[in-house]
Amino acid sequence: MDDVLDEVVSSEDLEKFEKVFHEQLHQRNVTHKAQFEYAWCLVRSKYATDIRKGILLLKELFNSHAEGKRDYLFYLAIGNARIKEYNKALHYIKRFLEIEPTNQQVLALERQINKRMETEGLVGMAVAGGAVLALGGLVGLGIALASRK
Repeated sequence: MDDVLDEVVSSEDLEKFEKVFHEQLHQRNVTHKAQFEYAWCLVRSKYATDIRKGILLLKELFNSHAEGKRDYLFYLAIGNARIKEYNKALHYIKRFLEIEPTNQQVLALERQINKRMETEGLVGMAVAGGAVLALGGLVGLGIALASRK
């Protein structure tokens, strides 16, 4: 499942589906398929702004097109996880599992997101701990210098 969160769309695929989407948008006749394919590419982009745009397109589809709800939820979870909005990603996973509680792909995605949250939480604590130690060292140095005078 690691590869799903790390997978990056090729620029050729993104351009191809973007072209179709924008042509249909210009004609004011965007199909659900064209919007989904473009959003699917966007959430797999290496750029956070593209991922956010893909999330917006998927939300719009989710609210207007009942037939693809489970696919929309899956890619909403992936998109949010890729921009480190883990709580939102887990929300979409929970909604998916209400529809299909034994889906192994979604359960694996949930485990991967929880693992990333744990890893990044530990990294965050290590960075904060390092900052506290550095600040303590500076304060100690200041006190030592002040006491010499």
